[in-house]
Amino acid sequence: MRVAAAIVSGASASAAAGRFRASVSTAIRWAKRLHAERHARARAMGGDDRSRLIEPIRSETALVAKIARVRHGHLLALIAALLHVASCSSIGPGSVRRDRVDYVGAVADSWKHQTLLNIVRLRYGDAPVFLDVSSLISSYTVQNSLMINGEVITDTTGSFVNPGAATSYTDKPTISYTPLSGDKFDKSLLRPLTPGTIFALIQAGYPADFVLWVTVRSINGIYNRASEGVQVRPADPEFYPLIEAIRRIQRTGALGLRIVKREPEEITLVSFPSRHPTPEMQRDIQFVYDTLKLKPEKGEIVLSFGATQSVPNEIAILSRSMVEILAQIAAGIEVPPQDVTNGRTLAAFDVPQAAAPQDRPIVAIHSAVDRPSSAYAAVEYHSTWYWINDDDFAAKRAFTFLMLFFALAGTGIPGQAPVLTIPAS
Repeated sequence: MRVAAAIVSGASASAAAGRFRASVSTAIRWAKRLHAERHARARAMGGDDRSRLIEPIRSETALVAKIARVRHGHLLALIAALLHVASCSSIGPGSVRRDRVDYVGAVADSWKHQTLLNIVRLRYGDAPVFLDVSSLISSYTVQNSLMINGEVITDTTGSFVNPGAATSYTDKPTISYTPLSGDKFDKSLLRPLTPGTIFALIQAGYPADFVLWVTVRSINGIYNRASEGVQVRPADPEFYPLIEAIRRIQRTGALGLRIVKREPEEITLVSFPSRHPTPEMQRDIQFVYDTLKLKPEKGEIVLSFGATQSVPNEIAILSRSMVEILAQIAAGIEVPPQDVTNGRTLAAFDVPQAAAPQDRPIVAIHSAVDRPSSAYAAVEYHSTWYWINDDDFAAKRAFTFLMLFFALAGTGIPGQAPVLTIPAS
């Protein structure tokens, strides 16, 4: 009898293994029993010489047939074992949890590094370049094969089995990148953030003083501090007390936001409602009214974009674009002194240890020749490493806000994802 080229693949192997249930241990016990019976019969054999010659021949023939059956059982057991090894369950469901976590971590880290690198590039006068990950498609292929070549000869004791198995695993991820350009570049980086978006962040619980400090150039003509080329424009005396008062009002829960649809656009209304106002809250609200020269109508104030207010119940916000925000952060990078001496960049305007927190860098970014051992994000630019310390929570929080501003700036802009053709495997 011959067994040749038995090949199985995938889930069919498991079904085939079920049809060949032969026990290797049982076959071994059979062989030992037959061997013992052979010796017992030889010892008990009697009669004349003819019977003594014929009986061993018959006994030997029967023994050979039984051994052949035993070897056949061994072969079937080996086939069943290899078929079971070759079978494989689906890998699809198990890969979802692993891939989602891994890809989320990889995309988040690359986003941080890309943002930090573009801030450094702006510091040295280079143009920022952004690539969006527009699609992630992961394709897996698993192939199992089994080959058994064997021969069992029933008239002799000779036989051989030559099993073989192979498994192949292929992981072919398809990642598509889309450069930020054209209209999307304009709306995401060049156009100022809308006042409604800024106050929506404040309404969501983000610190009002920090959000306004980073995103606003002026409120009703009261200007924020700004780095403009080789000069620093100091903030107006009223600006920092104003945003601090708004922050205290926010903490009490007395800052309200309402969006009203008035053709052809939506109007954002701000109010300071409170059922149980405290004297401190009333002082802060009155300070905001007096500083911004506000006269609310029915307790509500209209939020609009502009440098100066046009009506008494309006807060006119001149907001920054993402490029402006990146430039403000870039101005505070600690660059190597030789780069300033060689004219590659300008000296830092923000002092890291300034007495006023508003005069310190928005995000503390350090530099050195050697790669940092512990960093929240680190990039190399022209043989120098720039990083944010992992133990600097304030810098990490500010950088996280920055990436959140990026996401808000791109809201409503449909991405042009490429058309992909993924072959079936």
